[in-house]
Amino acid sequence: MSVERRTPVIGLTGGIGAGKSAVARILAELGGVVSDSDRDTSEILRMPDVIETMRGWWGEGVVDDEGVIDRGEIAQRVFTDSAARRRLEELIHPLVHERRHARFAQSPADTRMFVIDAPLLFEAALQDECDTVWFVDAPIDVRRERVRVHRGWSEEELDRRESSQWPIEEKRRRSDVILDNGGPLEKLEVRVREALAAMARDDS
Repeated sequence: MSVERRTPVIGLTGGIGAGKSAVARILAELGGVVSDSDRDTSEILRMPDVIETMRGWWGEGVVDDEGVIDRGEIAQRVFTDSAARRRLEELIHPLVHERRHARFAQSPADTRMFVIDAPLLFEAALQDECDTVWFVDAPIDVRRERVRVHRGWSEEELDRRESSQWPIEEKRRRSDVILDNGGPLEKLEVRVREALAAMARDDS
């Protein structure tokens, strides 16, 4: 009699600019269903009731000329005010969780793995939903260059945002797998495939 295997859940964490999204894309190409918390948050911030709630909290300044949330303005508030950050997380996180659970529940039967790509994986205790947590690693100078090129952030902005999260070393220590993403994408894909193979061996 065959035993039905539960689809494994991989959580992705790491420093800002380390390349979690690149790992998530590779896993998606290899048969995974990805929950991208950043993408879901962006969509949630366009919901009319969410916009109205935040406008009620912080006034018209948090809404741009097109009537949507100004994420830069919100960032200025929540990364300097822990109470404001907690208030925002209590609004957004449950909605992100709902989307993630629905996406996983509706996934194809042949899904190879579920992937939680969440910048605040540990901060939101999402590791409890994961079978394994992968830490995507890259040197700080590489991460600074990536966020400068792709996000337009200064070194100070990166440091400010990371200071509101768990320390990098603590995230690394609590993770099960360390993926070096300091070099070319081709090498990252090799490492992802190796980690998947090791996970399959452990489950066999």
